[in-house]
Amino acid sequence: MVTVVGGGFAGVEAAWAAASRGCKVRLFEMRPRVPTGAHQTDFLAELVCSNSFKSRLPTSPAGQLKQEMAALGSIVLSTAEEHSVPGGEALCVDRDAFSAAVTQLVCDHPLIEVVREEFVPDMAAEALAQGPVILATGPLTSKPLGEWLAQITGRKHLYFFDAVSPTVDASTIDREFAFAQSRYDKGGDDYLNCPMDKAEYYAFVEALKTAERALPHGFASEEETLENIKYFAGCTPIEAIADGGDRSLAFGNFKPVGLTDPRTGRRPYAVIQLRPENRDRSLFSLVACQNRLKWGEQKRVFRMVPGLQNAEFVRFGVIHRNTYVESPAVLNPWLEMRETPQLYIAGQLTGVEGYVESAAMGIYAGITAARVEAGLDPVVPPRACAYGSLVSHLQDTTPREFAPMNINWGLFPEPEIETRDKGVKRDLKLNAAQEAFADWAAHLGA
Repeated sequence: MVTVVGGGFAGVEAAWAAASRGCKVRLFEMRPRVPTGAHQTDFLAELVCSNSFKSRLPTSPAGQLKQEMAALGSIVLSTAEEHSVPGGEALCVDRDAFSAAVTQLVCDHPLIEVVREEFVPDMAAEALAQGPVILATGPLTSKPLGEWLAQITGRKHLYFFDAVSPTVDASTIDREFAFAQSRYDKGGDDYLNCPMDKAEYYAFVEALKTAERALPHGFASEEETLENIKYFAGCTPIEAIADGGDRSLAFGNFKPVGLTDPRTGRRPYAVIQLRPENRDRSLFSLVACQNRLKWGEQKRVFRMVPGLQNAEFVRFGVIHRNTYVESPAVLNPWLEMRETPQLYIAGQLTGVEGYVESAAMGIYAGITAARVEAGLDPVVPPRACAYGSLVSHLQDTTPREFAPMNINWGLFPEPEIETRDKGVKRDLKLNAAQEAFADWAAHLGA
């Protein structure tokens, strides 16, 4: 029996991977009995941030990782393709349709039992006596389980914050100002763009910096938050970026490169992009507009943007705590806790960041658990492939403050052939990754 705790991306992938390899699985998900500060439905694999699974391009780091996951039988990716919405080069999904489909597939699997109750530390000993246990509780790990995890690691958790961008009703976007275009016209016209001139941009930034901010979930006071807060770079709230300099957003989240305002025939001073949230394109999310402003303030500030002056918000930005272990110190390369045999960590708890990366670690943990149940040894992915590159990050003992990481070219090993040409170097890394993964998959019998 394999026990999986947590019904997010990593949890469903772990359960699916183990069950697909003949194991009986119990999947614990505490919702709806115990709510969280970010989820809104009872669905498994609910998306609480963006609806994008990153680039579809097979020549990108995320593309290579997705190809490896698909070869291993990813339920998340196959379902995402079935419920995709326009997103340029990115794989984007209709969030509710996607999560509902994953939930149905998992619940219908004959070897998976979905248990809708909170897994508490008192259950751990019995579960471990029955077989491998995979913790995949992600950024919103319950307090009792988090305290238990901190106790068995012998360390305190590390943490940072994920921030969610607002979503608006498409019919309330003013198309006199918002225009459809992807950067450099790559990927069609899937994105809407709300342009700002210099005066509009600086007025927006000033309002953003002075707006009242909400207290993130999980802290007792604003003082405690300000002293302890740590943001993953890709999810830094825009007001925190603006605090670093008035022009920061114009050169970052709101950069206008590759876009032309049809009203002026020129590149805008700054742009807020909007991406479809569902297949019908009736909802659009504000790309890279994650924030922790109070809801009333979000409406006031974002309505200053041309095109959003009458926008109706169906989901406001929210910030929530994310918990992860110091993997280099506590995990084996096959994601097993060094001091607690048969206890595995998956998903964002390991120190990877992003939907795709979290799901990938769920598949890996599920495959490992299935091998252990069958009396086989774990097989660590080779360093050169995308999986091996992520695992290498989780095992990197370089003295530093360990922090979550997305898949990126920097994680892949340098090619043996020296070259200064970035394109050639990436091609060499990609070829090495494909060859290494093929060998690993053959060994696994995938």
